[in-house]
Amino acid sequence: MRDKTYTPKPGQVQHQWFVVDATDKTLGRLASRIAQILRGKHKPIYSPHADVGDHVIVINAEKVRVTGRKSEQKVYHRHTGYPGGLITTRYSQVLAEHPERIIQRAVRGMLPHNTLGRHLFRKLRVYAGSAHAHAAQKPVALEI
Repeated sequence: MRDKTYTPKPGQVQHQWFVVDATDKTLGRLASRIAQILRGKHKPIYSPHADVGDHVIVINAEKVRVTGRKSEQKVYHRHTGYPGGLITTRYSQVLAEHPERIIQRAVRGMLPHNTLGRHLFRKLRVYAGSAHAHAAQKPVALEI
């Protein structure tokens, strides 16, 4: 008998909840670790085509830090789809108005750019302050 490759079935996977404090964490290192947890790469049953990852709650997103002069120089671009529709926003402006979007955008770029990646991204919750509304899920504190 040949050895068969194990493929986790959706009903067999148990999804945990983790809470991560972003205070004084470097943005890129934090985002890459969160992306690993969302994908499930920390589990022995990891499979690249299946959702075996866990839910992640990020608190204190406004206290995340970047290295070097990125706080002054980093810009985010998006396009409306119309001619001349490039919209450029500075990092400092996004941090002041919507600090949770900084972490969301960094993590989204590290997930697969397909249907699975969109599904995994929905398991990320980011909050600017220290309060979150997921106490009923009993999240475990995760140190990164």
